[in-house]
Amino acid sequence: MKKIKIKKQGKNWKKFWKLGVSDFNTQYFDITKNGELVVQEGNYVYNLNEIVKKYGSPTEIVFPFILEERLEDLHDYFNAYMKIQGYKGKFFYHYPLKVNQNKEFVMPLISEGAHMEVGSVNELWIVKKLWEEEKFHSKLRVLCNGPKTDAYLDLVDELRNKGLSILPIIEDEHERLKLLKYKGEVGIRVNLDTKADTHWDKKIDRFGFTAKEIMDLPKMKNLKLLHYHIGSQINSAASVIKPIEEAMDLYIKMVKIHTNLDTLDIGGGFGVPYEKKPFYNAKEISEKIIKLLKKISDNAGIKHPNLVVEWGRYIVAPAQVTIYNVIAEKPIPKANAKSWYVIDGSFMNDLLDTWAIHQKWHIVPVNNANTNALKSVWFAGSSCDSDDKYTAGGNYILMPKLKEGEEQYFAVFDSGAYQDALASHHCLLSSPAKLIAQDGTIKIARKRESAESIGKLFGWNGDHK
Repeated sequence: MKKIKIKKQGKNWKKFWKLGVSDFNTQYFDITKNGELVVQEGNYVYNLNEIVKKYGSPTEIVFPFILEERLEDLHDYFNAYMKIQGYKGKFFYHYPLKVNQNKEFVMPLISEGAHMEVGSVNELWIVKKLWEEEKFHSKLRVLCNGPKTDAYLDLVDELRNKGLSILPIIEDEHERLKLLKYKGEVGIRVNLDTKADTHWDKKIDRFGFTAKEIMDLPKMKNLKLLHYHIGSQINSAASVIKPIEEAMDLYIKMVKIHTNLDTLDIGGGFGVPYEKKPFYNAKEISEKIIKLLKKISDNAGIKHPNLVVEWGRYIVAPAQVTIYNVIAEKPIPKANAKSWYVIDGSFMNDLLDTWAIHQKWHIVPVNNANTNALKSVWFAGSSCDSDDKYTAGGNYILMPKLKEGEEQYFAVFDSGAYQDALASHHCLLSSPAKLIAQDGTIKIARKRESAESIGKLFGWNGDHK
């Protein structure tokens, strides 16, 4: 295994920890001369070491400005290339709520012009609440994916009758029959043959029709949108582009039958460079998508379709870091790592993808990040489960050697997507506190859970008879 030579890095710790690099989603991060991790929002600077000392650990820190800037950039990329290429369709970004339903994520995205995509009746309830409180503009549109229970469809119909632009996506024949009398616009999902380079690729997908099944369906006057979802955390540019060709082949045939069809929804799946290897980016992919759509449409002699993307992970993952403290050290004999660093939280609970899909994370010390005294370590969570660990896939993580009497904190980057919704309470451990860093101030979104508050979730509410 190749060893990293620390001394040759000199004092360029920013480069050593891969900070300040847009390709790594770390362009807002830096290291002070004292070796402390900081985040810059315009002229505001947040010192994460000072924050965690004040508010304790484990804690999650959300940066709404990162959400806003990423979405604004995405809009700019697509709209610019549409103008350059002479593309006549429109671009729409729909935020998939399942990626992160926390209010401090959703509201900044709505403020930057995001439309919504929901996958359940409970997620649609959030939309209802915002709609009734007049929290968003009447032109905001909601796409409804996921299995359509009766309660889900009843809420869809209720919100449509109240004037919300809401569009259920038909996933199968059962849903098509249920929506035959629906008066609003609908979409339909195709299960493409094309497969992507992704953790979540399925040989058999229960959602969507085959292309042949769609072509055999009767004419639908209210069919507005063709949708597909190729996977999540797509690892290559080719896997983003290739499915568009198959989807457009079907779209061209469909538009001749379903005359109101005018939108292609290429779904989610745009990846995040967790492992920090060379990775595709939204600017180059948006240009390729628009060029391809224009070429295919012009060759077929059809109008350029409106384009919808549902890239949730790409927008929200970099907007949160999770910080832990090292509370103990235990030597490891005969391994790539020299020691276990035991943390004051739980990977299995707080960052479930660590355990579920062996996700690799970008990890940086919050303090002492400018020391040459580094050690190769593995992390162990504070639950009693031996799988509650992070080993970087069996490799190791470089961390400062522990100093007696001094806390050692570290930050896990890109924790804003999926982890909160998947979080659990194994061993009844508390979830991290959640802070919001915005406009130069720190606000507490949710306090760290107490034993009493967690106990209530499991029925221990004080009445034990």
